[in-house]
Amino acid sequence: MCSLGDTGADVSRGLKLCWGSSYTSLGCLGQWVPAKAVPRLSVFPGSAVTFLEERARQLGLSCQKIEVAPGYVITVLTWPGTNPLLHSILLNSHTDVVPVFKEHWHHDPFEAFKDSEGYIYARGAQDMKSVSIQYLEAVRRLKSEGHRFPRTIHMTFVPDEEVGGHKGMELFVKRPEFQALRAGFALDEGLANPTDAFTVFYSERSPWWIRVTSTGKPGHASRFIEDTAAEKLHKVVNSILAFREKERQRLQANPHLKEGAVTSVNLTKLEGGVAYNVVPATMSACFDFRVAPDVDMKAFEKQLQSWCQEAGEGVTFEFAQKFTEPRMTPTDDTDPWWAAFSGACKEMNLTLEPEIFPAATDSRYIRAVGIPALGFSPMNRTPVLLHDHNERLHEAVFLRGVDIYTRLVAALASVPALPGES
Repeated sequence: MCSLGDTGADVSRGLKLCWGSSYTSLGCLGQWVPAKAVPRLSVFPGSAVTFLEERARQLGLSCQKIEVAPGYVITVLTWPGTNPLLHSILLNSHTDVVPVFKEHWHHDPFEAFKDSEGYIYARGAQDMKSVSIQYLEAVRRLKSEGHRFPRTIHMTFVPDEEVGGHKGMELFVKRPEFQALRAGFALDEGLANPTDAFTVFYSERSPWWIRVTSTGKPGHASRFIEDTAAEKLHKVVNSILAFREKERQRLQANPHLKEGAVTSVNLTKLEGGVAYNVVPATMSACFDFRVAPDVDMKAFEKQLQSWCQEAGEGVTFEFAQKFTEPRMTPTDDTDPWWAAFSGACKEMNLTLEPEIFPAATDSRYIRAVGIPALGFSPMNRTPVLLHDHNERLHEAVFLRGVDIYTRLVAALASVPALPGES
C-alpha cells in the first residue's frame, strides 16, 4: 500500500514510483489530486496551474491561461492539428471538487491512497480528476507514438463547475478566447456504471434552484392566527411534493425510462421564525428542480406561478439558478461525431448506454452555443461514488480508461472534413 502523491503537497513535486510500468499515469493522478480546488475554500490553487504548465512543457503543448473572473483561471493545453481549416476537438474537465468530511474517510481524501486491493481513494477520483489525467495521458501516448491528426485537440481545465460554472465555463463560452478554439465537438464528464456497460450522456436536465417566500399575519404563537406565512407555504410545499411523487411513479412504472428523462425536485431548505412563541411574518422554502430536456420551460414556470397563487396572497418565488437552453447531441450513426465515438467503442467491444445526465455539468454551456458534446467517464464495473465519502476508483479501471481515451481521441481528431469546413 502506498500513496500516489504527497498529502497536501504542491503538485509539482516528484512522483512516487510505486507500481513499475504503470507509474506514469498513476503518478500523474497522484500529483493532480492534492490540488485542493474546493469551492469557497480555494478558487484555483497555483499548484494546479503549475502542474498543467509542467505537463504542457513535457508534452510539447502550448498553454494558455484565461482569467474569466477575478481569481478564476481556465487553462487550455493545445496540440495543433495538420489542417487548421477543420474544427477542433475539445476535451473538457473541471478542476474543482466538492468539500470533504475527513472523519468519514478511511484515508486522507487528498493523498490519493491506493489500498492493497488496488482502489485509489481520493476526492476527485471519479469526479473528475481521473478524467483530466486520462486526457493528458492519452495525448502523451499518441504523441510518443508519433501520431498527427487533422484536427487540433484542446484540453480545457476549468474552475467553478461544482457550484454551477457561473465563474467558469458559463463565462468562458462567451469570450473571444473560446471562439478562437473553433471547437466542433466536445467531451466532458459522465458517471460511473456498476455494470459491464459504459454510460454516455447526450443531454442533461436543467437545474432550477427556486426560493418560495410566503408572507402572512404574525402574532403570539398561543393564538389561532389566520392567513399565516406557514399555512400558505405548506400549500406550496404540498403541491410541489405531489408533483415530485407523480414524476417518481412515472419513472418507476416504466423500466425503459432513466432518471434523466423525468423531472426531479427536492426540498432542500426551510427558513423562518425568530422564537418558539412568535408566529413569523415570513417563511421560505428552497427547492432543487432538475427539469427534463423535453419539458416546455415556459409552461413549467407558469405551473410554479399557479402553485404560488393557489396558496394565497403574498406567496412569490425567485430563481437562484435557472437554465433554459437544453440541447441534445445526436446519437445516430448518420452523425459523424457520434459515428466516430461509437465506432471506436465498438472496436474496443464496449457496450454503450446513451442517457440524459440526471444532474448538470459544464456540457450544458458548450451545447448551448451550438457545439455537440458527450459526457463520458470510462468507469464501468464501478459504483457511483462522486461527492460521497470514500470516493474511489480501481487502478485497473483508471488505466483502462487511458487506453479507451487514447482510441477515442484518435478517432475524433481524425473525423474527415465536414460540409463548410474545407
